[in-house]
Amino acid sequence: MKNKLPIGILGATGMVGQRYIQLLENHLWFEVAWLAASDRSSGKPYGEAAKWRLDTPLPERIARMTVAPAEPAGAPKIIFASIDAAYARELEPLFAAAGCAVVSNSSAFRMAPNVPLVLPEVNADHLHLIEEQSWRKQSGGYIVTNSNCTVMGPVLALKPIQDRFGIEQIFATSMQAVSGAGYPGVASMDILDNVVPYIPNEEEKMEEEMLKLLGTLDGDAVKPLSARMSASCNRVPVVDGHTVSVSIKLGKPATREEILAAWADFRPLAGQDLPTAPDQPVQWAPQPDRPQPRLDRNRGNGMAVTVGRLRPCGVLDWKFTVLSHNTIRGAAGATILNAELLASLGKLS
Repeated sequence: MKNKLPIGILGATGMVGQRYIQLLENHLWFEVAWLAASDRSSGKPYGEAAKWRLDTPLPERIARMTVAPAEPAGAPKIIFASIDAAYARELEPLFAAAGCAVVSNSSAFRMAPNVPLVLPEVNADHLHLIEEQSWRKQSGGYIVTNSNCTVMGPVLALKPIQDRFGIEQIFATSMQAVSGAGYPGVASMDILDNVVPYIPNEEEKMEEEMLKLLGTLDGDAVKPLSARMSASCNRVPVVDGHTVSVSIKLGKPATREEILAAWADFRPLAGQDLPTAPDQPVQWAPQPDRPQPRLDRNRGNGMAVTVGRLRPCGVLDWKFTVLSHNTIRGAAGATILNAELLASLGKLS
C-alpha cells in the first residue's frame, strides 16, 4: 500500500490493546492513529494511562498520544476492538452505525447470525455476512469478529482434516495460559502449583464457535458443522500459549501419513500476501514431547499453530495436541489478519 490506513484501538490500555500496538509498530498497511479506553484513562497520554507489560519498548509516538473517549466522534473508520463483552454489546454497534469497520476480538457478537466469525485460512467466504448487517446498509459500517483464543489452534488443525476426510465427533481438553484472563489475570495463590478446571463460559464458547468456524455459508447464513463437540477447559500456570488435546472421529478413514500430508499441504492464503499471515499456518512437531508453550508458541511470529503427538485414539479415530499463542494468534494478531483480509478485498476503503 502506498498510504497506510489509519486505525483506532478500542480498549487500548488492556493486554490485547497493547499487543495491537506492538504488532502494528512497523506494519506495512496500517498505522495507529487513535487510542481509546475507559473514562479513567481518557484525556491522559497513553504512556501514563497504560502500564506497558510487553517485552518490547512502548513506541515513543504512541506513548505521547492522548487517550480519547470510547465514542465514535473523532475516531478513524477502522477500529480494532478488544473490550469486555458487556461494553462491546453497547459500544461496537455505535461505531458500526457511525460508518466504522469494527474488527473485533470481543465475544459479544461472535454468534450473531449476521456477524461473520472469521479465521482467514478457514472461512474467509463468511465475510459475505457483513452485507446483511443493517449498519452496512445504512452507513457502510459493520462488525467482523475473530474467535475465542482457545478455539483458533484446534480449528486451524481441524480445517484441512475436515476438508479431506470429514469430521463427525470432536473432543477437546484445553490447558490455557494465564494471559488469556487479561491483566492481572488469575491471582498467584490460585494458579501457582495448581490447575483450575473451570473458566467461566469457556467450554460453551469452544463448542459453539468451533462449529460455526468450520461451518459452511448457506446463502445468507452459516450452517454449523454437524459434528458432535465436547470441550473441557482448564487454566494452568503458563504465561502465554494455549495447549489443547484433541480427539476426533472422521467421516472416512485416514492413515497417519494422510493426516500429516493434509497439515503439510495446508496453504489457503498462498499468493494473497497478507503481511501477518504465516507461510505455513499449521506446523508439525515430530518430537514425542512437543508442542510445548515455552518452545513452540512463537512459531510464525506467533501466528502459526503447532501440532504434535498424532496417534490412534482408542475411543474415536485419532488424537493429537495443538498449541497456539493466545494473545497473538488467538487475539491481536487474528484481528489484524482479519483486517488485512478485509483490506485485500476492498472492504476497508
